[in-house]
Amino acid sequence: MTTSTLESVSARRQMGSAVGSMALCVAMLIAAEFMPVSLLTPIAEDLQATQGLAGQAISVSGFFAVLSSLFIAPIAGRFDRRHVLMGMTLLMLLSLAMIALAPDFSLLMTARALLGLAIGGFWSLATATVIRLVPAERVPKALGTIYMGNAIATAFAAPIGAYVGELFGWRVVFGGLVPLVIVNLLWQARSLPSMPPRATIPVTRLFGLLKRRYVALGMLSTMLTFAGAFGAFTYFRPFLEAEMGVSPSQLSLLLLGLGLAGFAGTHFAGAMLHRQRLYPLLRYLPLALAAVTLAMMETGHIFWAVAAMMVGWGALNAAIPVCWSTWLAREIDDEPESGGGLLVASIQLAIMMGGALGGQLLDHASASAPLLGGAVLLVLSALVIGNGTRIRKSAQA
Repeated sequence: MTTSTLESVSARRQMGSAVGSMALCVAMLIAAEFMPVSLLTPIAEDLQATQGLAGQAISVSGFFAVLSSLFIAPIAGRFDRRHVLMGMTLLMLLSLAMIALAPDFSLLMTARALLGLAIGGFWSLATATVIRLVPAERVPKALGTIYMGNAIATAFAAPIGAYVGELFGWRVVFGGLVPLVIVNLLWQARSLPSMPPRATIPVTRLFGLLKRRYVALGMLSTMLTFAGAFGAFTYFRPFLEAEMGVSPSQLSLLLLGLGLAGFAGTHFAGAMLHRQRLYPLLRYLPLALAAVTLAMMETGHIFWAVAAMMVGWGALNAAIPVCWSTWLAREIDDEPESGGGLLVASIQLAIMMGGALGGQLLDHASASAPLLGGAVLLVLSALVIGNGTRIRKSAQA
């Protein structure tokens, strides 16, 4: 092999290692964010809080993730991107240690707020960082790798958290993530190259993106998609308990199947994006997700049918974030940092709003109402997207 060939291979390995370290960080962030879902009861009992109050541990991290995603770009623009990403990982490490040792509920909430800052900051910078790390033709594949970390955490975090928490206590679950995050931090230090600061990005530039009609419609579509998906997903458990009377073990198996299907969905999205099928995916994925959600409602009393629907739901849902990140890299390539912050803020707000809407429908209508409401929002998203022309840069002209 020639010297230039060896250098090319070494550069590709370095890029792959850097993207891999980001994927692991995403997995840790997602695991830490949603782990309380399977540990609400022991957390509430240990800290002498109600389960509803303990559930706010997820909401508070989402709220601070929104704030972080909106304001991280101006801050990150002043520092080496490598140091900013490692700072977000260090913030997650501090949060996990505080949660594991929290003597009371107030400190737990403070730790979750710090975690939210890390989540919003890291996610907002992820796409822009990938654009700087890899050649343009490799961006969809790199984003798919990062979202594979998302799929891994979604599949295994809750079941493992519930199992380990039952055996050793909920604090051990969060404490067990600490050494993994330390390894991740060391990996980032070794693999992430220096990415010197660029021009400072004012907050007004982020909101200024909404003046572009295609960006505004893209963000609206994003919010409708994620609000619909999470408005339904958040309330799968009460639906399944009401319709089928599932046991906790059956529920765990169903959710595990849904999570594992995310691997297939992420791979499918990456393969289709490589074939330049972005805009059909953005349109038809929410329609397909709505159809599967409605099919769950119709077959809610048949276990095997619901299991099949949930596997399909997990695959379709996992493909959606990869597509929207690719849209961001393609259509807001002149402002990737600001665009990333706006996209993450839109997604986090949508998740909060979808959860709130689903909760109202559950309390005032029926156990299946959140699924119907979610399906309606997903269909509206597809209608806004249309054939994709409205959310393309060329629509600005």
